[in-house]
Amino acid sequence: MILIVNTTSDRTITSELTSALAKKGAEFEVMETSDKRISHCIGCNYCWLKTPGICSIKDDYEEILRKLVHAEQLWVVSDTALGFLDHKGKNIFDRILPLATMYLKFKGNQMRHVLRYKGRTDIGLIYRGEADREYLERWNSRATLNFGSKSLGAFPDSELKEAVTCMH
Repeated sequence: MILIVNTTSDRTITSELTSALAKKGAEFEVMETSDKRISHCIGCNYCWLKTPGICSIKDDYEEILRKLVHAEQLWVVSDTALGFLDHKGKNIFDRILPLATMYLKFKGNQMRHVLRYKGRTDIGLIYRGEADREYLERWNSRATLNFGSKSLGAFPDSELKEAVTCMH
């Protein structure tokens, strides 16, 4: 299943994605989150130590996390700020942490978190606004390594068709 989390107020992006994915016969779900309350990670480590796999922050992100555990792909649609994802898009990434444990292992010559669940969720970005695409792609590649997944790329909203080709 493809999970699309739209943090922008622009629903035309998800409307176009929905249309294209329906034509492909893909299984997907769209979550519009611009009006939801999704806090930033506070670094309390409860999701690792006190309530394994469950974030201590009780807000609208809980629904996303429950669906994310079963998703094969996550696509975050975000506005940009200062050439990067805005705070709403970044919060989606930061709050993925309960999917990993606090334990680390070597993978090659790098340390990686031990995953809490089987399966992997590959992650792609669709951004609206000015950003350094090359940097976003490198950042997404590094971020996904910690979750045993792969980056599906970073696409400006003007290249939705290209992003859809990576969705399956």
